[in-house]
Amino acid sequence: MNIKIVGSGSFIPDTKIKNADFENHIFLDEAGSPIKNPESIIRKFKDITGIEERRYASKELVSSDLAFFASEKAIEDAGVDKETLDYIIVAHNYGDVPSGTIQSDTVPSLASRVKQKLGIENPNCVAYDLLFGCPGWIEGMLQANAFIRSGMAKRCLVIGTETLSRLIDPSDRDSMIYADGAGAVVVEGTTADEGMLSYASATYALNEAGYLFFGPSYNKEAEQDTRYIKMKGRKIYEFALTKVPLAMQQCLEKGNIAITDIKKILIHQANEKMDEAIVERFYGLYDMTPPEHIMPMTINKFGNSSVATIPTLYDLIIKGLMEKHELNKGDVILFASVGAGMNINAFTYRL
Repeated sequence: MNIKIVGSGSFIPDTKIKNADFENHIFLDEAGSPIKNPESIIRKFKDITGIEERRYASKELVSSDLAFFASEKAIEDAGVDKETLDYIIVAHNYGDVPSGTIQSDTVPSLASRVKQKLGIENPNCVAYDLLFGCPGWIEGMLQANAFIRSGMAKRCLVIGTETLSRLIDPSDRDSMIYADGAGAVVVEGTTADEGMLSYASATYALNEAGYLFFGPSYNKEAEQDTRYIKMKGRKIYEFALTKVPLAMQQCLEKGNIAITDIKKILIHQANEKMDEAIVERFYGLYDMTPPEHIMPMTINKFGNSSVATIPTLYDLIIKGLMEKHELNKGDVILFASVGAGMNINAFTYRL
């Protein structure tokens, strides 16, 4: 038995923040010294990350709201009774962070909040949160696969949601990367030759756990006990280029799938140059170059919304909302992600 996606939904906030909106920011280095030429910084940022603009959630919304909106769409798309859901798995990293604060609220869990917002009465619908960095949604899919294959569940709702804009250090130029959003899918079991075919998952923590972390503002005059998202960009880049292609290759080998059968690669939208390099190195393992349009990208318009990027990307393509990209019955997709932990995972999927 495999699992298949029977419905999808996403929520993309309306508020657009363009790169030009950061031109008046005073960016500082780690020592707290101003970085000169903000226009040059922003131009280089666009060249490296591919980001032109990103989306922020409106002030009255938190991550569980975004998750609820995406879930409603996924359930409607699936055409199922919400009371028949056995599990609600919500992948996120920072909980509900109200606008104007950076305090994370995770009690009750976001999954319990989503279940309440959906109005689900069934107590046997188990709702829980999953913290696995940016690869959280994929890990949620792997867990849903285990539940359904073992007979513990028949139907699961897997969500990725985040409001990273609430946790950024405005003096850190990396703050331009992060965004908000949510994506969700409903999955069921299938005995047909479709759905999830193979997977890989790993955590590299011995030397790599601190590549993404919570740290103080670069502004030494700011409250130093307050923590923001921080990362060691070069370390992450080198790690991703080394480890992610191998996990992708492992997926193909476990599923006995030829690389020429892959129609699309849906990879976490973290950094355009990094993602391109990962895919090039992946195909290089087979002495090939990537086919044109193999890797859809949304980061240029939506930024990096962490766990939400891949389910949002899938939803947009499956709904026919991405130019030059489509998915058809029988197509094989390779999903992959990398993020805090440091965690890596991937799975192959046949429509």
